[in-house]
Amino acid sequence: MNIAIIPARGGSKRIPRKNIKNFHGKPLIAYSIEAAQKSNCFDRILVSTDDLEIAEVAKYYGAEVPFLRPSEISDDFSTTLDVMKHAIIWCQENEINVANICCVYATAPFLLAEYIQQGLKSLTDNSVKYAFSATSFPFPIQRAIKLDKNDQVNMFQPEHLNTRSQDLEEAYHDAGQFYWGTAEAFLEKAAFFAEHSIAIKLPRKRVQDIDTTEDWELAELLYSVLNK
Repeated sequence: MNIAIIPARGGSKRIPRKNIKNFHGKPLIAYSIEAAQKSNCFDRILVSTDDLEIAEVAKYYGAEVPFLRPSEISDDFSTTLDVMKHAIIWCQENEINVANICCVYATAPFLLAEYIQQGLKSLTDNSVKYAFSATSFPFPIQRAIKLDKNDQVNMFQPEHLNTRSQDLEEAYHDAGQFYWGTAEAFLEKAAFFAEHSIAIKLPRKRVQDIDTTEDWELAELLYSVLNK
């Protein structure tokens, strides 16, 4: 059985009530639920939340909320792997035979069903522990700079001061949309970013982190452009 788990706690700080905040006419979490539904990859779509209002919104859009997440894994220090392990153990205790699980973030309005499908195919075809979304950095990370308390500049890798951009290796980062994995990988809390994982490369235009008010505004603008 393949199951989607959407973590969505209620205590977001920088953007209050972020997971159910209106984003172009729908609660933000609705986009993740709908992408999971359209993928046809899942036998069940569960939302892990500690918040009754989020639970009601999730159920309205067709997800299941069979339990409320305990407080000890609902604070600022709880990790995605903590939440996933709890949800998988709940499934096992309720005789739900889980093979592959996809953690779908509740803040992914640019997620497409086809990316979820690609993730499942890569997970099963390559016999890896995880397959997750990634995208490329828009600027060579080898030429990144850091600022001291007086805003004076130093390079992280000064040896690349005069290296041509086209000669530098392209770098990628987590796109923060989904993580497919085997039940065993999540239960043992295996690291996502390791040789036992494979990346599903997404175009940068379909990736936007949403952690701050500025992120939110950029996401709304990008969504408007992509959905003219």
